[in-house]
Amino acid sequence: MLEELRRRNFAETTIRTYLHGVEHFSRYFHRQPDQLGPEHIRQYQAALFTKFNFSPNTVGLRLATLRFFYIQVLKRNWSIAETPYPKKVFHLPEILSPEEVARLIDAADSPFHRILLMTLYATGARRAEAAHLKVSDIDSQRMVVHIRGGKGGRDRDVMLSPALLEALRIYWRGLRHKPTDWLFPGNRWHTASHPVTTKVLWTACQQAALRAGLEHRQIHPHTLRHCFATHLLEAGADLRTIQMLLGHRDLEETTIYLHLSQRHLGATSSPPDALRLRAPGEPIRNI
Repeated sequence: MLEELRRRNFAETTIRTYLHGVEHFSRYFHRQPDQLGPEHIRQYQAALFTKFNFSPNTVGLRLATLRFFYIQVLKRNWSIAETPYPKKVFHLPEILSPEEVARLIDAADSPFHRILLMTLYATGARRAEAAHLKVSDIDSQRMVVHIRGGKGGRDRDVMLSPALLEALRIYWRGLRHKPTDWLFPGNRWHTASHPVTTKVLWTACQQAALRAGLEHRQIHPHTLRHCFATHLLEAGADLRTIQMLLGHRDLEETTIYLHLSQRHLGATSSPPDALRLRAPGEPIRNI
């Protein structure tokens, strides 16, 4: 299966997700996955909902994983009628106000966590994209940040905020050993030959949210990406520009931020505002 995934140039995160999905399926029945069939898949799909409490979108991803395994690896038939995909659920993401974002960044428990949070918010990068930034990706001459190998293997450029550039320079001056490759090297001394893991970015968000008194909100690295897009839209940026900055393939993905932008929601009048209603206690008008 690993060979089939790599031949198709799947991203490493997708490869890990697919391998983990098949492994979980196999361990659930305590049997090799090639010894399991459609009936086991149906039982497993039900268990993902009832026993593991997975969301419909996660269950759909697990089914896509098994479909790839059975069709591409085992070369077996797959019946969608026998294993239908669950209906997807659409949830609006959590959005913080600019003041709350500032509280979150200021509450970072270390200078390293602070620069990670600033980078996530200032670039709208996914956490893997931010973790894999290289020193050469910060182009202070053109004031852009090069994000390479994003979702779908697509590169893109985003604006380099002067505030982020200044913060990165302070971070750089504070490093004992200046990295030559990765902007955010791994290990506690930031001297590793590999980048920081995405778990570190997740931890930075969780700890900052706790210290900022925002622990009741569902805050994670992707929250800052949503805030980046929503705050740009509220500041007057157009959807097409935001689509390019986020690296969305389809503009429809970007339209979700219209549901979150206070500027766009506030500019639309609610139907009751156009009604001429009588005041409380005022006699009813005759027809």
